[in-house]
Amino acid sequence: MYPEHTPHVPVQRAVELHQPTPYPPAAAPIVPVAPGAVPAVASIVLPDGRVVTGYTIHPPQPDSIAAKPAVSRTAVNVALGGIGFLAVCGGLILLTSFIAALTAFITQLITLAAVIFGGWIAVQIFSTHGHRAGGTTVNIRKAVFKRNHFNG
Repeated sequence: MYPEHTPHVPVQRAVELHQPTPYPPAAAPIVPVAPGAVPAVASIVLPDGRVVTGYTIHPPQPDSIAAKPAVSRTAVNVALGGIGFLAVCGGLILLTSFIAALTAFITQLITLAAVIFGGWIAVQIFSTHGHRAGGTTVNIRKAVFKRNHFNG
């Protein structure tokens, strides 16, 4: 038979009954409370005549103004960041001044070397080194160029 043609028959199960075990109420210790610490009890009469009694709930009080710091942390952080930035800028100015002074010093050394070397060259060219004053001796030899070979 097909499942859709079978009649639905409920299944009977055994019923177990559990009885709760009552516990005797425990006596709570009585703690003495100062009279000012007990909150006041308020009773309200509803329009239909019912009376509702309960403790009053005080709204939370905002923090006092004196407890807040005079300067916000954000302002302190911005000020400290500005001081750090100025310190870095001062260091960068000193660094650029040092680089400019070093560059000027190296330029002066190169100029001094050029002047000294140029003076030495001038002395070499214009000095006679034991030759007669007023004349220049040039030795010319007969040279033969033959097939791109120099025979001197």
